[in-house]
Amino acid sequence: MTIGGGPRGPAVLVIEPMGNAGRFLVEAAERLGLRLYAATHEDIHDGYPVWLRSALTGVCATDLTDTPKALRDMDVFCRRHSVSGVVACFELFTPLAALLARRVGLPGNDPALAHAARNKIRMGEAFAAAGVPAPRWTVVHDAAEAQRVARSGELGRPLVVKPAEQGGSWGVSVVYTPRELPRAVEAARRYTHAHPHGLELDTRVLLQEYVPGAEYSCDTIVADGVAHPLPVVRKDTTEGRYRIETGHTCPSGLAPPLARKVQDVAARAALAVGVRNGIAHTEVKIPRGTQTPRVIETGARLPGDNLCEVVEAATGVSEAVACLQAVLGREPDTVASRARAAAIRFLLPERGGVLRRVSVPEIPGTHSELHLSPGDTVPEPADSSCRVGHVVAHAETVDQACGLAGRVAARSRVEVG
Repeated sequence: MTIGGGPRGPAVLVIEPMGNAGRFLVEAAERLGLRLYAATHEDIHDGYPVWLRSALTGVCATDLTDTPKALRDMDVFCRRHSVSGVVACFELFTPLAALLARRVGLPGNDPALAHAARNKIRMGEAFAAAGVPAPRWTVVHDAAEAQRVARSGELGRPLVVKPAEQGGSWGVSVVYTPRELPRAVEAARRYTHAHPHGLELDTRVLLQEYVPGAEYSCDTIVADGVAHPLPVVRKDTTEGRYRIETGHTCPSGLAPPLARKVQDVAARAALAVGVRNGIAHTEVKIPRGTQTPRVIETGARLPGDNLCEVVEAATGVSEAVACLQAVLGREPDTVASRARAAAIRFLLPERGGVLRRVSVPEIPGTHSELHLSPGDTVPEPADSSCRVGHVVAHAETVDQACGLAGRVAARSRVEVG
């Protein structure tokens, strides 16, 4: 299957570019003059938006849930099309990308550790082995086991309940009493397969110590095993049972010494889960009254939530360009070329239902995008899938960017029936 333009430069195979950061990879490939290929299921490719289909030079149609078959098909494809780099856009396929890169002799991540970037149980083990500071945790298989752990008090209260394998805050909840655990464990275990590919998931559940304090994220480009830290971003979330990201701001506002500590611990987390050529997105919290960041989790992929746009608007650094450079074995461009600010704020509904109407005001210095349209079903506000849209603001300072984005979000109207 071949679509798009003709040969024009080195080739990169993206394992499922339909992820949140796919459009940033497409833009980065255009800047670098690369041929971009996709590996995906044929029926999923049929549903690609026009902009993505037209950006691809070709497609390797395979079954990404069948690792031996996918590796054989992609191996043949890579050799036939002289592919020079491999990158995963979906977090759950990062171990597959590592195996493929090793198989065809291209820069990639460590296959022996790569599953730790997908599975939070293996991630916790990898963090412990590498001495990465992280919350305490344990694995449970059912609500009764979870209640025994909660009553023991060994992890304190409240507890974070999360699936072993899932993203986007899906199935994650903060639980304050043992009687809340059955519902939380059930929510975490309900994800048996990942949409839309049908990839089987580990249905075990993590109970994790809750770390009070401010939240941040920090991405790390790793090239030939050398970590190149990117800017720290401040993260805002809802309170209560479900913690949905409501916005991000770059720069973070942290004092430089503390920001460097966050960058250092994020780099250690990336290396601990086997990132050797690519990018890692790491989330951290800084406990109140301390200067010691603790890693909540990391993923060997570009960030979601339009963070690529936020970071580039503030610093001039394209995370997607740097990621592609790393998987091609090149020196990544990670030095900031400007010092501005950017903020993104998400439009959340008060409840689930059918979207009746949404209005977002236009204010200079901002732009918005809607994820749902009137008539669409709006999920209950329990994870990031409930977002109706977002607004991004670019400005000279953090206060200006936050003020602009906050003003638009406050004046926006989301009506759900």
